[in-house]
Amino acid sequence: MSAQPVNLADALSRFSEPWSPRKIAEVNDYEVKVVKAHGEFVWHSHPDTDELFLVVSGRLTIRLRTGDVTLGPGDLHVVPRGVEHCPLAEEETSLLLLEPAGTVNTGDAGGALTRAAVPLD
Repeated sequence: MSAQPVNLADALSRFSEPWSPRKIAEVNDYEVKVVKAHGEFVWHSHPDTDELFLVVSGRLTIRLRTGDVTLGPGDLHVVPRGVEHCPLAEEETSLLLLEPAGTVNTGDAGGALTRAAVPLD
């Protein structure tokens, strides 16, 4: 990771594949990631960690079994550990995520959308 400042707009402009997180910084044992979302993800949970979502642009609906949470630019929501959720973006949406290092994007579900967070080129 670089000791230089990271511009979110620049980082997000450097890739286009949806649901493929890019690691842009580390904070203690956590990774700061950016990701582009479009369409429906998979229902999953993270049994051992909370997950922070911050919408940079677009709109994200976090589907929960107890009701949906809709976020717009500048909105933040934390999904508590163990809570099953399914992110949904009807338009291309840019997000910042904060998770412990090594957290798998599809949590306990696995499957075709599983992607390891790779460092931003």
